[in-house]
Amino acid sequence: MAQLDTKNRILNGAEQLFAREGFRNTSLRALTRLAEVNLAAVNYHFGSKDALLQAVIERRLLPLNEIRAKKIETVIEQARQRGTAPGADDLLRAFIEPTLEFRNSSPGADDFILLIGRSLSEPDATVRNCFLKLVLPAVHLLFAGLREALPQLSSAVLLTRLQFIIGTMSHVMSMGTLSPLNDPTFPQPLEQQALIDQLMKYALAGLEAPE
Repeated sequence: MAQLDTKNRILNGAEQLFAREGFRNTSLRALTRLAEVNLAAVNYHFGSKDALLQAVIERRLLPLNEIRAKKIETVIEQARQRGTAPGADDLLRAFIEPTLEFRNSSPGADDFILLIGRSLSEPDATVRNCFLKLVLPAVHLLFAGLREALPQLSSAVLLTRLQFIIGTMSHVMSMGTLSPLNDPTFPQPLEQQALIDQLMKYALAGLEAPE
């Protein structure tokens, strides 16, 4: 139990520092101080800083990937049982809904979202490459389902539109309930479920538009 507690303290500390200071700017000395462990403990559990980054991302992303994959596979399987193509709306919801719900999954989720968000714009690709490698299986599964759902679209156009949707979803994830249009004369941000529903409508309209 003590080892598990130590490992989790290291993961939590690394997630927080990588998110707020950046992966390259985070020193192991700062991490050991925050996690209240020694360097030997970090080396024992992870071996290297890169391996620690991998563990930080896997801890959050793999369970989310599993949820999304199961939901997408269920949509595809149910469509096959009916003898129809899967619905693009059902496939998108299977991917988008659990992703946005992740924001409220645990206290550390905000740091993880910040970590991934900054990795998409930073020149250093270490975090980005690690994240993309782990998220690609879920995206491949979604793309395969959407090809069945929307055979009228070329693969290149479908992939481009899917990239647009993922970019929009990433923006919503990063902003949370904040808005760049932060002015008291604007309406209050939508609640979680209403936000998901509006993102679905927005994404589906763009996805299904004629080429």
